[in-house]
Amino acid sequence: MEVITSHTNADFDTLASMVGARKLYPEARLVFSGSLEKGLKDAIDKKKIELPCKFDKAREIDLDKVTRIILVDVRQAGRLGVFNGLVGKAGVDVHVYDHHPSTAGDVRASFEAIEPCGSTSTIISLILRDRKMALTSDEATILMAGIYEDTGFLSYPSTTPRDFEAASFLLSSGADLSKVSDLLRKELTPEDVSLLNEFLHSEARYTIGGVEVVIVEGYLERYAADISALAHRIRDIEGMDCLFMLVDSEDRVHMIARSRTAHVDVGKVARAVGGGGHAHAASATLKGVTLIEAKERLLEAIRESVVPQRTAAEIMSFPPIVFPAALTLNEAMEQMRRYNINAAPVVDNGASVIGVITRQVVDKAVYHGLGRSTVSDYMTTEYETVSHGSSIDEIRAKVMGRGARLLPVLKDRKLVGVITRTDLIKILQEGLREAAEGIGARKPHSLSRLIKERLPGWAAGLLKEAGEVAEGLGVNAYAVGGFVRDLLLRRENLDMDIVIEGGDGIAFANELAARRGARVRAHRRFRTAVVILPDGYKLDVATARLEYYEKPGALPTVEVSSLKLDLYRRDFAINTLAVALNPRRFGELIDFFGAQRDIKEKAVRVLHNLSFVEDPTRMLRAVRFSEKFGFRISKHTLHLIKNYVKLDVFKDLSGPRLFDELRNMLGEEVSVKCVGRLHELGLLKLIHGSITYDVEREAFIERAREAAVWHRLLYAKDGAEGWVVIFLALTDTLNDEELNGLLKRLGVEGKKPMEIFASRADGLDALRRISGAVRKNSEVYGLLRDLPMEVVLYLLAKAEDEGAKKALASHVTKLRYVETALNGDDLKSMGIEEGPRVGEALRLLLDKRLDGEITTREEEEVFVRGYAKAGGRGAEVL
Repeated sequence: MEVITSHTNADFDTLASMVGARKLYPEARLVFSGSLEKGLKDAIDKKKIELPCKFDKAREIDLDKVTRIILVDVRQAGRLGVFNGLVGKAGVDVHVYDHHPSTAGDVRASFEAIEPCGSTSTIISLILRDRKMALTSDEATILMAGIYEDTGFLSYPSTTPRDFEAASFLLSSGADLSKVSDLLRKELTPEDVSLLNEFLHSEARYTIGGVEVVIVEGYLERYAADISALAHRIRDIEGMDCLFMLVDSEDRVHMIARSRTAHVDVGKVARAVGGGGHAHAASATLKGVTLIEAKERLLEAIRESVVPQRTAAEIMSFPPIVFPAALTLNEAMEQMRRYNINAAPVVDNGASVIGVITRQVVDKAVYHGLGRSTVSDYMTTEYETVSHGSSIDEIRAKVMGRGARLLPVLKDRKLVGVITRTDLIKILQEGLREAAEGIGARKPHSLSRLIKERLPGWAAGLLKEAGEVAEGLGVNAYAVGGFVRDLLLRRENLDMDIVIEGGDGIAFANELAARRGARVRAHRRFRTAVVILPDGYKLDVATARLEYYEKPGALPTVEVSSLKLDLYRRDFAINTLAVALNPRRFGELIDFFGAQRDIKEKAVRVLHNLSFVEDPTRMLRAVRFSEKFGFRISKHTLHLIKNYVKLDVFKDLSGPRLFDELRNMLGEEVSVKCVGRLHELGLLKLIHGSITYDVEREAFIERAREAAVWHRLLYAKDGAEGWVVIFLALTDTLNDEELNGLLKRLGVEGKKPMEIFASRADGLDALRRISGAVRKNSEVYGLLRDLPMEVVLYLLAKAEDEGAKKALASHVTKLRYVETALNGDDLKSMGIEEGPRVGEALRLLLDKRLDGEITTREEEEVFVRGYAKAGGRGAEVL
């Protein structure tokens, strides 16, 4: 005999899981192991719900005849009532379906379907879906009720994407949401209202590990299982992140807990006092204790279980930029400008902090002619510090309450980092936003599942191995930048960059390469390396670094830094994301600068006001990213672009850097939109003053792009570079002298690019002739055969005459592939002397092939014999 059962005090998820399991075990008998929650009992008694199958009473089951027990929504034998003795009994097979967290005393089963989702009904529903098992409307409605009850109508923090998948399946199977709503509606009785008032008046708030926890107390002569509904009411009324409800009833105290903060796992707290549950919902029963004793045990369990809020070590900037005591104020001003900082610790020869100096003090002192004085003469010697484990509350008290502009962070009396007002304000703003959204403190956002789903196995494996190598070297490894951005945007991008913090990126690259049998190309000046795998894939590795620019548009000077400062040097907030790779934190998303917000709002935003001065190519990149992703350039960023256009910041910019960015832009599918945006912002004129843009020019450039795409789809052997075709269209209004001057300014090098651009004049001459009297295929071929394909595609876009367009297209698709059947050796064997006549005869043969006058090898042979007989006088033969 097979039996399907669950825990005592069954709820809707229990009922639904049992009904669903019956579909998987059609011969099994359904039996509740004990009492039902009041809401479920009322629904059954009042016929609000039609049970689609028969439920037996426990006393009707002969336990000695049970050969298999199927447990749903439970894994603890102690919660199985009369069926407790079947677990572990010889001859009894156990199957388990459950969504609760694992515990030490879990039942051991021969088959387990366990998944951390919002309800067990979700697990059962998705198994039924995957096995293509049909559901009746009543079955789908009951399963939906199970999901909705345990997930709070898909709103609790424990809700997962799998719950939504299951709900979608059930809805498509005929689930009646109005019936579900009626089943789960819980009206408050007068007794409930009285108890709710008692709970609210007993409210006590505690701050533990920087987290606010609320405990309420009440007394019930007889405990009702569905009193847990009041916990949700209280939490919603008071806007609490973490609530513990203690109900004193007879000889025991019942605890009900609800949490929507990652810092308090109420399931862990409940297990510590003998109960169980999820991280967000749990309960326990403490027997033989008073309410006061229960509260003390609860507080002790909370203190042991709470994950402290973020500490100084998590938000500090490191390694800190420090000023030696002997540094002059003039030098301090220069370094503050270079590193873009407003305050710095001052250290003695032993690197101990002896004061703090601010930019305001430095500026005033220099203004008054004191630039040659040392920072130790004007530093603040009464300063606040915090330890690396200090809480946010302590940091806030010292920054806000005592006016500290910068807090040195100490560990074992050594300086390990600094915290600025800006660091603190950002953390506080995040907290306010989370509070406003009612979500409490967030768990670190993990992308591990997304990495597994979106990346090929080899790429995900490479990231994991990189993390393991970093762990072995005692450093931190992060995947950073556009790769992480595109992972969140669900865009394909396997161009992975890794940053190493706390060590040497080149040493890391060498170790990874040794494990992978790869090669390393190192660039010691920039502390970067490229790991070249055996299959040719290249992985970029960098040491976390700080960059500063000696002058606008110059190449950056590089210094070792922290991950945060490394990301701060990047162009836009959307490119500042990082993913931790070390095993203990693998997949953890790191967002210092609001990149997730910008991605959600579809905004391209610079990190600081001098970003475009330091690197003017970022203006082109802003345009490229906004058009590529369908984002908008933020209002302030747009204002900065327009301001720097007036200053003509491209004039001192390195030509090759401008060219690289222009080439990247013209290689995008949205290149035409990008060019139009450059024109709107006045950036085209900065590239070259003679480049014009209007509606006709836009159409021309679009035709050039389409021609390049068309050629790519032909899968021709001679691949053409699309960006070159568009560049030729963009610079079409420039004369040869202007084009050559622009190419020189951009530093365009390489034999192929220069040959392409040098062929433009010949191409334009060919187009004029083809658009005139030239119509024979052989003539078209003769004009175009030596031109690079990029030039031919440019001519195709430029051509206005329909005949010329057809001729150019025919050359691309047909004419250039035409060949003669005979070769030089064939001609010599047929009597043509070796020398120029062989080449002339082959050319004449090809022309006749192109013009359709000869179509077979036999006809070629006839022509050649006539050519030989005439003594090589091609004109007579023709």
